[in-house]
Amino acid sequence: MSPTASSPVVAARMSRQSSRDTAQELAVRRLLHGSGLRYRVHVRIPGMPRRSMDVAFGGLKIAIFFDGCFWHGCPVHATHPKANAEWWRTKLDRNMARDQETTQHLRSDGWVVLRFWEHEAAEDVVRRVVLAVEARRSSPPGRS
Repeated sequence: MSPTASSPVVAARMSRQSSRDTAQELAVRRLLHGSGLRYRVHVRIPGMPRRSMDVAFGGLKIAIFFDGCFWHGCPVHATHPKANAEWWRTKLDRNMARDQETTQHLRSDGWVVLRFWEHEAAEDVVRRVVLAVEARRSSPPGRS
């Protein structure tokens, strides 16, 4: 049997944690839209139940993910809770393994996968996304 959250308060806090439409995601989407780029949000990943891309440029096969520092193991800001440490380590390790599996799945299908940490400035994220979009427009997926 796997461990459970250390208390009902912790379980409730986790269930309220936003996993989509975070402040960074909204800021990036506003800037992308303002720069004339059109995209889709929360697009399901084919062949991977219960997984979705935060932002997708479907025709260009560009997938964007916004990863929270705590939940996805940021090398700069990740923390390791002391209470119920085994449960947290298992949960966070599973999150990181799922991220890697998702990235590999998409790349094997010809997608460019861009992952950004929540602490990255929206303007920097948008610059990198615009470069990826321009590169794909110059050489679309499936073109040799």
